[in-house]
Parts: sequence; structure tokens; C-alpha cells
Amino acid sequence: MHLTPFLIGMLAVAGAAAQPVEQPEAATARTAKPVDLTAPAQRVAVTAANPLAARAGLEILRAGGSAVDATVAVQAVLGLVEPQSSGIAGGAFLLHWDGRQVQSFDGRETAPTAATPEMFLKPDGKPMPMRDAVLSGLATGVPGVLAMLAEAHRQHGQLPWSRLFEPAIALAEQGFAISPRLFELASGEAALRVDPQAKPYFFDAAGNVKPVGTVLKNPAYAAVLRGIAKRGTAGFYEGPVAEDIVRRVKGHVRPGLLTAADLAGYKSVQRAPLCNDWRSYRICGFGPPTSGDLTLMQILGLLDTQPKAVAARGISADWMHAYAESAKLAFADRAQFIADPAFVGAPGGDWQNLLAPDYLKERGALIGERAMAPATAGSPGGTRLALAPQAEQLEAGTSQISVVDAKGQAVSMTTSVESAFGSRVMSDGGTGLAGGFMLNNQLTDFSLNPAGADGRPVANRVQAGKRPRSSMAPTMVFDRAGALVMVAGSPGGPVIIHYVAKVITGALAWGLPVQQAVDLPNFGHFNGGSLIVERGALTTAQLADLRGRGHAIAETDLTSGLQVLMRVQGGWVGGADPRREGVVLGK
Repeated sequence: MHLTPFLIGMLAVAGAAAQPVEQPEAATARTAKPVDLTAPAQRVAVTAANPLAARAGLEILRAGGSAVDATVAVQAVLGLVEPQSSGIAGGAFLLHWDGRQVQSFDGRETAPTAATPEMFLKPDGKPMPMRDAVLSGLATGVPGVLAMLAEAHRQHGQLPWSRLFEPAIALAEQGFAISPRLFELASGEAALRVDPQAKPYFFDAAGNVKPVGTVLKNPAYAAVLRGIAKRGTAGFYEGPVAEDIVRRVKGHVRPGLLTAADLAGYKSVQRAPLCNDWRSYRICGFGPPTSGDLTLMQILGLLDTQPKAVAARGISADWMHAYAESAKLAFADRAQFIADPAFVGAPGGDWQNLLAPDYLKERGALIGERAMAPATAGSPGGTRLALAPQAEQLEAGTSQISVVDAKGQAVSMTTSVESAFGSRVMSDGGTGLAGGFMLNNQLTDFSLNPAGADGRPVANRVQAGKRPRSSMAPTMVFDRAGALVMVAGSPGGPVIIHYVAKVITGALAWGLPVQQAVDLPNFGHFNGGSLIVERGALTTAQLADLRGRGHAIAETDLTSGLQVLMRVQGGWVGGADPRREGVVLGK
């Protein structure tokens, strides 16, 4: 059970939440204990999807590290204790605030140089089933998170690079206790049982998933991290680690196209952030190749064209109807226009055309009293529809890290191997030791079908060197005086956009304490099929009202993983999603 609200730094995790990570024989991620709800806000803060990862980040902050330093340490631990969601062979988007400016660091994976638009097509010309694509060497793109973190550390790091990997190396060598979530997700993964490296790591001799609380050691991961700590990113992108990644990708029953040259040639990209006014705030996020910020801001902007939604102070049938219709319109534009900007131009030459007030007003006028059919894309900036829209595809996995350091610098980073456990292939980095790290399946974020039914190309089709479209939405919110007031993000595939929209609306429009905003029921619409709502989110009367307006509704589990920090008088408080194992820590 997770206790709310989480007041930063007052949690007791594994016996001593605010202590440096001095590991006993085996570390464990225990449930947080009750806290003093009158405790003051904190000066530094870190929130992550696993208590052991958050403790590593806090250790680095206490040692004088920057927000970027703490993020590196958190990511290294997450790759060990939460391998189903992110890792060193994945990718990430990082927003950084240095007190003066917001920077965007793109560590998204890239397609190999041999990739082609048709690479996920079967001999009959039809796309292969998504699961076959995911469970293949074809799915693995060139990892980007380490190269990106190294560049962010070069600009904003305070502690030596090697120091940042010490908590993860200690945990990998001494062992950590398998958490309930890792156990649950591994239990449902048949593909892990056939991977020669993953099977003995996650399963016992009888073929059963190692139970919750089992001490899991990962000597291969420790050895790989030691190489990265000593040699920098060359310890990953070159030499034995790179060779082992390529060997496993090419040796798959459905072999992939990744080469050593692809790994050695990877470059992260620093991009201009997207910042836009919303009500009395300014929201900054990440532009393409992720669709997260643009689609999020379209939804918020379209909602503000609906008087009943603006007047709402909580979830009602009127508000949910307006939200679902706004989401349909925004996701129609997402499917039509958004892809890697190195390969696809912005509509009308500027991504901000999607958020222009006149365009949002025009689109908002399409929202009526009844549910519309699936929406079609608009014409932002007067653009012509030369490309085909992409059909919605499964996305999953991912983790969120939010950090504020003693100097007021902040990071929001969303990081992923895409699906749960990525491609279900584990690499030992050429060490010959037990354990290792999971390879990503991010290339299945491309459209598996490169063309629409009319033959027009899809913007997000596979192309060599291209970054697949994402839904990740690391977000920072400022007041009009320029002060940072919120650091937010979540895992969840395309539902990320809805999760972040929910917490912004709850905390900033409805005035809820941040943990209550995180705890609000989840919901979303992707412009096809049903309005999805978390089980128990709506009353019987609200469900009947919405169905009466023509909405098909599917009640389901929506396991968000929001990690949010919010400024209050005297410092920072945080919200960690009770649907996962995350915590907020600080001092």
C-alpha cells in the first residue's frame, strides 16, 4: 500500500530513506512508512519509480551533485531494479532547467543505417503481427540514453562521471530484493524463458519466476557499468559491450540490422524546447520526435475552448465529454503530422501552428453535445495532407525521473526500452557473467506499415537513421514571473499524454495538492474505439450520461507512473503514483 501525500524526505524506505546508499548484504524496496504530514517542504528532491533508485539519486544530491548527476545515478539503478521499463540500452528525453533557460536533450534511439520502410512487412506485403515485430532483432534501435546523459553531464554535472555509477554497481554486486512489480511482470513473459541470458536470471531451475524478496545479483551489469564509469560512453558504444549487443541482435531467430558502426556513430541531439502559455502558467515540453508536448498542449488548449470544461472543478460527465472530444482531435493531428523533424517537416513550417489560438478555436468548434466519429486531421498553417495518418499501435514500458537540486536546477526525464523488458533479449555485455541488461524494441514505435490505404507514405515510417515517434512527455511548468512550479512526467505509452494532462489539470486548474492530483482516476481517448477509464473512475450516473451522448466506454486498469515535484511555500513537495512502486525523497 502506498501512503499519500508523499512529503519529500520524510519517507522511510528500506529503513532509512534519507540516508546515503550504504547497502547491507541485500537491499530491498519496502513500502514507505507513515510520515509527519506537517513536515516542511524540502530543498532538494528526487522522485523515481523504485525506492532504491530514488535513494541513489538522493545520495548523489547529498554529496553535492547536480540534478543531472542524480538523474544518471537513478537511471543506472532503474536499469537494474526495474529492467522491464528502462535501461542503458534504451532511450530517453530529458528537459533541464538551469535557473535561466530550459534545454532539451534528445536521447531517442535511431534506426540502423540498413533499415528500410518495408522492414516490418511480411512477404505478402502486409505488416507482421506486432508481437512478432517486438520479439525480434529488427525491433532494436541504436540506444541513446547514455550518450545523451553524458552530454547533459558534460554541461551540467558537478560530480565525476564515475561517481554516479557507484550506487548501481554496489546494488548489482551485493544484490537487491525482487519487488512485487518486477515479479508480476516477469511472471507473464514467456519470451524471457527462451532467452539464454534472461532465463537463468529471472527464473529458477524449475522454470518458475524467482519469488518476491529473492536476492538478485547481477555481476554482468556491474562489470558493464564499471567499464562505462571508467571509459565513458566508449565503454558502451565500442568494444565488447557493443559487439555483444550486435551479436545478439543479429543472432535472433528474426535477425535485426544493427551494426557496430551504428552504435559507434550514435549522436544525441540538443533541441529547442517547446514552451507555450496556458492560463496563468507557461508549460515547457519536448517537441518532435516525441508527440507528447504538442498533443498534451492541444488537448489543454481545446478544453479551454469549451466553457463547461473551463468552469469545471473536478471530473464530471460534461468535463469528461469535452476531454474525450478534445483528445480525438489532438490524436488525429498526432497521427497525421508528428515524426522525426529531420525527416518530416512541421505543418506550415512551424510545429507551433498546431497550437495557434485560431486553429484551436476552429478545431474546438467541432466539439458538440454528442460524441463525434473518429476525427480527421486539420490543416494547421494551411498545410496540405500529403501524408497518410498512422494507425494507433501498442506502446508500453517506460519510467519517469524528476529531480530538483540545491541550486534550483531541475530535470524531468522520461526513459524507456519501449515494451515491458524491451525485445526480451538480455545482453551480458560480453562479460560472460550472469545477468546483464535488456535490449530495447523502440523501432516498433515506427509505423509497421509504411503507407496508408491510399498508398501515401506515413510520416512515422521507418527510415535509416530516423528516430521513431514517441509519446513521452517530460514537462516543466513555470509561473508568469518565470519561477519553476512543477516538474512532471509519466510512463504509459500513448496514455502518458493523458496522465500528464490529468495532473496538470488537477493541480493547477482545480487547485488539488499534488499527490491528490496524481491519485485522480486515469482516462484517455486515442481517436478510435472507446473512451478508456480506470475501473471505478466514474459513477454509474456519469457512465450512463456519457453513453447517452454516444461514447463507447471501456473500464480497465491504467497503471500510470506519474512522478511529480511541485513548488510550495518553503520548497518542494512531491507526488508519486500509488499504482507503481515509486517514492519521493529529499532533504
